[in-house]
Amino acid sequence: MEFNPGINIGDHLTNNELCQLFKCGNMGGMRRSKKTGTLVIISDHTKNFYHDEWKDGVLHYTGMGKNGDQVLEGNQNGTLYHSDTNGVNVHLFEVLEKSVYTYKGIVKLAAQPYQAAQETFDGEMRSVWIFPVKPVLDIEEWAIEVMEKEAVTLSNTELYKRVKAVKCESRKPRTVETKVYDRDPYLKELVKRIAEGKCQYCGETAPFIDKNGEPYLEEHHVTWLARGGSDTIDNVVAVCPNCHTKAHVLDDDITKITLEEVAKQNVKRLKRLLAYEREIKTP
Repeated sequence: MEFNPGINIGDHLTNNELCQLFKCGNMGGMRRSKKTGTLVIISDHTKNFYHDEWKDGVLHYTGMGKNGDQVLEGNQNGTLYHSDTNGVNVHLFEVLEKSVYTYKGIVKLAAQPYQAAQETFDGEMRSVWIFPVKPVLDIEEWAIEVMEKEAVTLSNTELYKRVKAVKCESRKPRTVETKVYDRDPYLKELVKRIAEGKCQYCGETAPFIDKNGEPYLEEHHVTWLARGGSDTIDNVVAVCPNCHTKAHVLDDDITKITLEEVAKQNVKRLKRLLAYEREIKTP
């Protein structure tokens, strides 16, 4: 019978909770548990030893082995390599904040694992195994809502860490009945904070307060995602519903040029916000 951890995508665990739940070891980025028939892989973005990277919804995950060239035999690299046929379910956790393990669900190989060269702390080049893995299920609407609610509680620095963890330059569509472009809820919250409750096009105060007690503004991509625009701070502005509709209906150069300048200023505003947050935290 397939092991069910009883947790949801987006849930946060401590290391001890993770180990007790999956009945696995408490160290390393790849943890095999024969008791639960699982392999837990951990992508820790708070450490710079490995270079894991999301590209178009696929995590290119670096295998295990800190010293010398990585191999497939005698470790869990082989388990992950053969996970399509060995019956072991692979569960992914990401660490974006020290000691906080965020559950991303069951993943499967999205493509053939490959070898690549990576630089060590000592500046030496070595060969590592890269495993392209993808969540079995796309993030559902309820999971997006969970992330949006969490985003409101985070500091500007914590929001920016989550935004940086998603390194794909543009959001690719996932096909349902129509094309749907996934948007980063942490980026949405961050740009709304930069706007400070006012539309970044007309300058008026947000038209109402939403159910979370926040000024209601909508994110707008200056270069639309459908046209190859990026889901990044330098391409996103916060506008009122009226201006958002206007930007899409008119689709004119004047509006775009104006919002391009606003987006550039958002990058500068973000730097000031983060610097201020560091200052007030410094004793």
